[in-house]
Amino acid sequence: MSDQRTPQDHAELFSRYSWVRKRHRLDERRRRFMRVPWAGGAVLMLCVAAAMLLANLPSTAMYYEHVLSTDLSLLIESPDHVVDLVFPRDMNVEKLINDGLMVIFFFVVGLEIKREIVCGELSTARKAILPVMAAAGGMLAPALIYLAFNHGTPAAHGWGIPTATDIAFAIGILSLMGDRVPVSLKIFLTALAVDDDLGAILVIAVFYGGAVKWGFLFLALAIMAGLYGLIRLGETRISYFLIPAFVVWGLFYYSGIHATLSGVAMAMIIPMRPRYSKPYFFRQLRNFTRSLERVREEDERFPDAEQRYYLQRMKDLSYNSIGMSYRLEDLLAPYVTFIIMPIFALANAGVRIDLEYLDIFRYSSEGGAVGMGIFLGLLVGKPLGILLTSWAAVKSGLAEMPGGVSWRMLLAVACLGGIGFTMSIFVDALAFDEEFFVNQGKIAILLGSLASALLGALLIRATMPAVKN
Repeated sequence: MSDQRTPQDHAELFSRYSWVRKRHRLDERRRRFMRVPWAGGAVLMLCVAAAMLLANLPSTAMYYEHVLSTDLSLLIESPDHVVDLVFPRDMNVEKLINDGLMVIFFFVVGLEIKREIVCGELSTARKAILPVMAAAGGMLAPALIYLAFNHGTPAAHGWGIPTATDIAFAIGILSLMGDRVPVSLKIFLTALAVDDDLGAILVIAVFYGGAVKWGFLFLALAIMAGLYGLIRLGETRISYFLIPAFVVWGLFYYSGIHATLSGVAMAMIIPMRPRYSKPYFFRQLRNFTRSLERVREEDERFPDAEQRYYLQRMKDLSYNSIGMSYRLEDLLAPYVTFIIMPIFALANAGVRIDLEYLDIFRYSSEGGAVGMGIFLGLLVGKPLGILLTSWAAVKSGLAEMPGGVSWRMLLAVACLGGIGFTMSIFVDALAFDEEFFVNQGKIAILLGSLASALLGALLIRATMPAVKN
């Protein structure tokens, strides 16, 4: 039976029941909070604090480690042991998060990179040159600082850890400054962070993967080629891509290339162009609108069966007039920010506090100085590299300074580039097998990111007067 309640009935229901009002207010508050730029960073920091407590409280530490190490692999074997298959190989809860859930994070990052390249701040050479060079310098300088302390030691393989920037935290802190920050500077930092993400993805693919099993990789590429052909034929239903995407992930997992990169690879084939053109959209919209207006104008009931048909057609028309890439980015972004990244923090930020881990400035000829290299790489190397390469690009005439931005402002924002956090912790787990290096690296990442955030925020307040965007 269809709902025949009028708007007045709904209003009466809303005013009569307090639980309806409360739920509505809670939903509104939730939506407002999720739209705030710093909300994701705030949730992430709470999860970091929770992970540190879980890893260090005597009552929870054992259970925390036990949960993360729980084996999730499925064993398939025949009675005669002709078939013995373990899938996924060496899979536990921590690995599922880092190699599984993080695929979605990298997929969204890939969509953002593609958007910026196609129609954003990286769409032309003139627009792209300054953030690209700044990102390159912001990766090279931290790597060199790290290697200066760790060259020739077992810790040298961790040079990629301080090269990354956490876009969520950096943009969130910049947004807290409100109208102090010119719009052009916010755009520059966003483009810089996107370029940095692309560089981090390349570093992971080239330097932190295992021995490549080409058969698995070629099969994954063949499936992706088939999906691309399906897209070229006009298929835009997301459901058609879910199972192939899972298969591609499994093939990447066994190929030796880090499984999360399958998310980036899949993002590159997702079309941005809508199924329907602008003229077709407006022509059909006008036709459906006229049809709605003609149907039973004398009848107060809305919508009836015929009107629902036209409304559904309008919904399908609107849906297919937005590119699949945009639809997926909008759909997944809240889940990545408020579910996947917090889970990642809970699983990876839990470091048992130990004096040997906290002494990040300790140096030894056998183990190098992991903590010192990461901390100084983030706090000093990032802003230094970003500033010097930006200066070289502007002075050589290759690029222009963002409008209304001074070098002091650029330095302040460059300090925010030292907030490595998410990507740095991810690379840290890939770079080392030794528990000492991994844990000291995490401590150094947290301290270096915190110091960079505080320094950047202080410099922004000191160098940027309130301006109107």
